Amino acid sequence: MNSLDYTEFYDKVGKTNGWDFSNVKCISEGIKWDFYSEVTKICKKSDLLLDIGTGGGEAILSIAEAALLLVGIDQSTGMIETATNNLASSGRANVRFLQMDAKKLHFPERSFNVVSCRHSVFYAKEIAKVLMKEGIFLTQQVSENDKLNIKEAFGRGQSLGTNRGTLKHQYITELSEAGFTYIQSFEFNVVEFYQTVEDLMFLLKHTPIIPNFGQNEFDYPILQQFITENQTEKGIKTNSERFMIIARL
Repeated sequence: MNSLDYTEFYDKVGKTNGWDFSNVKCISEGIKWDFYSEVTKICKKSDLLLDIGTGGGEAILSIAEAALLLVGIDQSTGMIETATNNLASSGRANVRFLQMDAKKLHFPERSFNVVSCRHSVFYAKEIAKVLMKEGIFLTQQVSENDKLNIKEAFGRGQSLGTNRGTLKHQYITELSEAGFTYIQSFEFNVVEFYQTVEDLMFLLKHTPIIPNFGQNEFDYPILQQFITENQTEKGIKTNSERFMIIARL
């Protein structure tokens, strides 16, 4: 799925279903880190932070005290509308949200001390352009084998058939070519349990894990069979696989 596909997907789904993931009940066992906690460890109170693919803005609003100014961008109109509403409700004075494509960051060179990006496309050369000297970039991305049993059940899915580690190695190469000299990567693959059918349905309808979920007449019978085969006492079992990269310019 390319960046245009993602934009169209999130605009369409956001208008139809809303974006409140807070009520989704899911238990994850063994997660090694919380991404935005890692971001706060990097930030100083005097820093300027850019968050790429900020979505509804909940994440950077929750860490607003970690930096002097936090700017969240997203290419989706629906996402930025949600983020703007969340900002108004939060009372935060040091957070801004802008609609912007990560392909072209419209900021002066060397504007930010820290750039973060969770589960969104980024472009290493653009980030290198807006980061200050000694600036740090952190990203968390979905690995190829995330939700693998779901994708195998449907016979289609995001990155299904792509070798594990392909995206991570691609991003590391691009960061190196953009001038980042200190690059670290980390991974985890943990078990997840969605508590109800409704929780799992929300996930599939709001993310591109299964392309065009629900538009195929066989999707719901497949989902029912999947639930039958993966229902446990803890919930409906799948996996969460992520990688994180931290790079210094």
